[in-house]
Amino acid sequence: MNAFFNLLKLAWVQLIRHRVRSSLTILGVASGMFLFTAVETLQRSLAKATAATAADTTLVVYRENRFCPSASRLPEHFADEIRRIDGVREVIPVKILVNNCGASLDVITFRGVPEGLLKKFAPEIEIVAGSEGAWSKRDDAALLGETFAKRRGLKPGDQFDAAGVTVSVAGILRSPFPQDNNVAYVKLPFLQHASKSGLGVVTQFMVRVHAVGSLESVANAIDEQFRSTQFPTDTRPEKAFFAETAAELIELIGFTRWLGVGAVIAVTALVANALLLAVRGRVKENAVLRTLGYPGRAIACLVVGEGGMLGLAGGLFGVGLGAVFLRWQSFTMGNEGQTLAIQPDAFVVTAGISAALLLGVLASLWPAFQAMTQPIVKNLRS
Repeated sequence: MNAFFNLLKLAWVQLIRHRVRSSLTILGVASGMFLFTAVETLQRSLAKATAATAADTTLVVYRENRFCPSASRLPEHFADEIRRIDGVREVIPVKILVNNCGASLDVITFRGVPEGLLKKFAPEIEIVAGSEGAWSKRDDAALLGETFAKRRGLKPGDQFDAAGVTVSVAGILRSPFPQDNNVAYVKLPFLQHASKSGLGVVTQFMVRVHAVGSLESVANAIDEQFRSTQFPTDTRPEKAFFAETAAELIELIGFTRWLGVGAVIAVTALVANALLLAVRGRVKENAVLRTLGYPGRAIACLVVGEGGMLGLAGGLFGVGLGAVFLRWQSFTMGNEGQTLAIQPDAFVVTAGISAALLLGVLASLWPAFQAMTQPIVKNLRS
């Protein structure tokens, strides 16, 4: 064990002897891992938004063959008929208004819900500034998600205008679900009037069922109930609804996987090239070490240690910078009214740093093999 730590100390000395080369290599690794962190954050955020779990009991009732919220118009009185269907626990009419229905960054989303049903619609929310009472007192009051308010620099008492709607900020809310932190909650009648859709018209219904196993049967019953009406519906589980309506967004994020692969290849090639140059630049030193009794595997471990240190240092710098940047910017992506919050978590940070360390070690294997197989006499004469 002592020999192993001594080799790591020697590897560290070798790196700091060539500060410029080591620093440039670390910066290159950091750049690749910054891109890797951004890609993995996108992929993981998408997975959280679309992966069904055993705890999902929510259905979304939408207008059939409609995608953008402005095109989905359903009578609010449908809620009474849905409540009478077996297996339905709760029905909440929702009006949604967005500033852009296409795939874009920084989408502003208004959610209009009946005043008395806000806590039922989003029971996990917590008011961290302002109050729900202030929201109840004004018709044009809004509760903003914490991330949304931070991105726009808004606080209770401020006013802002978006998508043709002017609201007064009554409070800031926090939720364990990133999507709730990126929207503005307003009263349903106010949003119906402000959007000129007319009272009694909503975008969708959020339906909660008693048991997970009844999701499909309840969805089929709801669609059958309104199939022959002027407003046929399409009912799906909440996460399946997101996956289908945000198909363009999902396709775009899927492409970024190739950017992650490119970053991994670039990091591996960069570390391998730096170590090959290092090995070729100190053939005499390695030959002297071999002459002093260091076995070939010790020389190989020395090179592998350098590769691991370069990868780890670049990973810590690049992944840390990427996570801080994404947290600070609070990016959101939207498509057809669906909002995806891009937020890194501990898994992404841990995976990124581990990947950088592993790539550094893998990239050093060939230079290590070359270092341990170099002929001693020839290197001493070089």
